[in-house]
Amino acid sequence: MPEEKQQTTLTETRNRRQKIFNKYIVFTLIDLTVLGFFNQYWEYVFIETFTIALLTAVLLQFLMQGALQIEHLAAHFFEKKMGIKSKAFRGISAWVIIFISKLVILEAINLLFGDSVVFSGPIHGLVAFLIVVIVMIIAEQIVAWIYRSLADKETKES
Repeated sequence: MPEEKQQTTLTETRNRRQKIFNKYIVFTLIDLTVLGFFNQYWEYVFIETFTIALLTAVLLQFLMQGALQIEHLAAHFFEKKMGIKSKAFRGISAWVIIFISKLVILEAINLLFGDSVVFSGPIHGLVAFLIVVIVMIIAEQIVAWIYRSLADKETKES
């Protein structure tokens, strides 16, 4: 019983920054795992060392979250305006930001890691990179769903 009370106290005292830190650590480790699997089992992905894979996962997480924030800013800008035209611009801007951000991320990886991280195959490795990123996002969302489903009933309602 005392162990349960201690665990509850620790959970209740976490602040917003700690929760964000935990989220990004978990997501970075998920990204590292996905990169490792693709590196090991798919010839279109090459990562020279574990350290490079870890740094790549950190960079990917940082840049993908930045792109997400930019997309949210654009969405918020278009939400203020009413009308079908505004909703269309919101959707188009989201897709443009998301797609261009992936090109920027791929180029950042290329500039920082050079031949230590290589995505090859169709369209100069863009297809392989997009597949890896999509699998990362799916894995992150599955883990987030599991985490939310493990919450106590009182936590889910509040």
